[in-house]
Amino acid sequence: MARIAIYGAGGLGRDLIGPIRRKGEPFDELVFVDQTPGGDLCGIPILSLDDLREGDHVVIAAGSGQDREAMERHILERKLIPYSFFAPFSCVGVGNDIAPGALFCDYSLIGAAAKVGRQFQCNVYSYVSHDCVIGDYVTFAPKVSCNGNVHIEDYAYIGTGAVLRQGSRDKPLVIGRGATVGMGAVVTRDVAPGVTVIGAPARPMER
Repeated sequence: MARIAIYGAGGLGRDLIGPIRRKGEPFDELVFVDQTPGGDLCGIPILSLDDLREGDHVVIAAGSGQDREAMERHILERKLIPYSFFAPFSCVGVGNDIAPGALFCDYSLIGAAAKVGRQFQCNVYSYVSHDCVIGDYVTFAPKVSCNGNVHIEDYAYIGTGAVLRQGSRDKPLVIGRGATVGMGAVVTRDVAPGVTVIGAPARPMER
């Protein structure tokens, strides 16, 4: 019997129940996977990772890119399959290259000719426009506006309502590895690796 597992029984995991059921994915059973298995959540059984069988598909529901990387490693060690889920009200353009494990929530969008790395998370009402390059384990909170020709490196976190200015083919806007863009920030210039920026226009946050 084919199963799809939501790995993570927190708020995001619960938010995925409705879209998965509404889309009618071709699986016989929906389960949760959590570090504290037993019982059920919203009527869905909570299992341990070791309860899954080789070939089961797993959607990771965790907001941290580093957490998703570790969870993906546990999945692959058990020969489980990282599952890309595109919610029924998401929109996917043409000519994209999307790596395994992507999550596109309802009302999210990816335009044409974008490249997306492993375990990308695009929350509700967020979009990736044309010709963007998104690294591995990148997180978009809700309502992120990522305009065309933006390059976002691995582990970056883009907060709710942030706006990323459009780059160009010759000079893309670059968000560095592990950078954080605060909620509501308006990014008009490159962000260095590991830096947190806030405000409009966005500036490095003073420690």
